[in-house]
Amino acid sequence: MSAETAVRALAGVPHEPGAPKPDAIVVADDVVRRFGGMTAVDVRHLEVQRGAITALIGPNGAGKTTLFNLLTGFDKPSSGSWTFEGRSLHGMPAARVARQGMVRTFQLTKALSRMTVIENMRLGASSQPGENLLTALVPPLWRAREKEITEQAEELLVRFKLDHHRDSFAGSLSGGQRKLLEMARALMSKPTMIMLDEPMAGVNPALTQSLLGHIQALRDDGTTVLFVEHDMHMVRHISDWVVVMAEGRIVAEGPPETVMQDAAVIDAYLGAHHDTDLGDDALLSDEVAERLEAEAAAEAAAEEGKA
Repeated sequence: MSAETAVRALAGVPHEPGAPKPDAIVVADDVVRRFGGMTAVDVRHLEVQRGAITALIGPNGAGKTTLFNLLTGFDKPSSGSWTFEGRSLHGMPAARVARQGMVRTFQLTKALSRMTVIENMRLGASSQPGENLLTALVPPLWRAREKEITEQAEELLVRFKLDHHRDSFAGSLSGGQRKLLEMARALMSKPTMIMLDEPMAGVNPALTQSLLGHIQALRDDGTTVLFVEHDMHMVRHISDWVVVMAEGRIVAEGPPETVMQDAAVIDAYLGAHHDTDLGDDALLSDEVAERLEAEAAAEAAAEEGKA
């Protein structure tokens, strides 16, 4: 699905929380996650459009990663249900969710540092007969599949410009290269939908454009993309639709240019900073975004100093 096709598909969708989509691949209802007395996620209704790039944004502590964990089986909800391509994923463990075609990456990359890049890639493939103990003892039963997996891995390494690191240990890669490796490894299972948790976090600016291009290429190849991100430049640049969370709830939805002007989003991000001049650029102008990032960094540094 091209960017134009994705935008057309979402053209008639109301700009409101929980808006129904013309071809939803994920539908979640009344998903709640409590930790003791705190409610981290309280999503009444959410639909994710098939074939589009959807950004999930919100201030720190909004519940974005927790929602990711719930949808992909890495955490269990206090209540609620959701479906993927019409099939319920409620209570399904993460490995089975991935086999259904929904895979995710993590904010902190999970590359196995003491394995080579190509070995990390092979781990991401599905249907590996050699994983069965009895089958593993009979090489003719798994050699053909292993060859297919290796060829697929090498094609993806070329696509992500990591082929020259094929036999390097994953731990020797830069932070940005590890992000690329994790994204490439996620594609080894040929997913229908990929969920990226802060794909730009810790990435060298030199690799940022490359990552943006890869995410857009996923959408253009027909893969649905849902990503969490704090980089509003990226959100504006590549998103077809934006969902905003605050205090565990969805407070706004719509195209990037509309959401950035929404009063609920302004409240969610600025809180007590209502003296900020929003002007024509509204909430998340480059200047405001940079200021918020600087404040967040200062708060994090202060917390580290207390530790």
